[in-house]
Amino acid sequence: MELFSAEFFSALLAIVMIDLVLAGDNAIVIGLAARNLPKSMQKKVILWGTVGAIAVRTLATLVVVWLLKIPGLLVVGGILLLWVAYKLLIDDKGHDVEAGSNFWAAIRTIIIADALMGLDNVLAVAGAAHGSFLLVVLGLIISIPIVVWGSTIILKFVERFPIIITIGAAVLAWTASKMIVKEPFLADFFANPFIKYGFELLVVALIVGIGTYMKSKAKEPEKQAA
Repeated sequence: MELFSAEFFSALLAIVMIDLVLAGDNAIVIGLAARNLPKSMQKKVILWGTVGAIAVRTLATLVVVWLLKIPGLLVVGGILLLWVAYKLLIDDKGHDVEAGSNFWAAIRTIIIADALMGLDNVLAVAGAAHGSFLLVVLGLIISIPIVVWGSTIILKFVERFPIIITIGAAVLAWTASKMIVKEPFLADFFANPFIKYGFELLVVALIVGIGTYMKSKAKEPEKQAA
């Protein structure tokens, strides 16, 4: 991938969108983990907890980028990312995170919770980066202010405009489909651009369509009860 090419910027835009949709939840974890500490200590816990979480996520993302070069793993990663996109559409995520009782306990909680919740983010960013370590680093740099400062704003926008979740899921599904079509052993099958782009559009439409339908079905009993 050429530096500052159209493909580079489209991949970077996808990573930014992924961070906006997925990193907001991780920011809430940080706030909840530090909620029982004195005000004077909370900012330090948030800062150092975020540093630790970003370090773990950087290492994990670079490892995943390397792993995706192994034959067949682009397909596996793409399928896993499709599941992440589907779950993003149908799940109403909660934030039942245990608050740390002291400085180090809170930092530990932040790093562990972020590592577990950040698996979807790591996989999505690695897939969107198409093997570019520069894009991975840029994506992570972009995610830092989102994680530290942007969560409340993001969540307010999501509450007011639920379409953001649908757009995010579509971006994830598109990223997953691009991972699958880039798998070397499928190169001949997707050599035809009509098949390639048709497959990508079909995957996005299926994930968004099925996810939206399943979410509406799940809400029907609630509407009837009301």
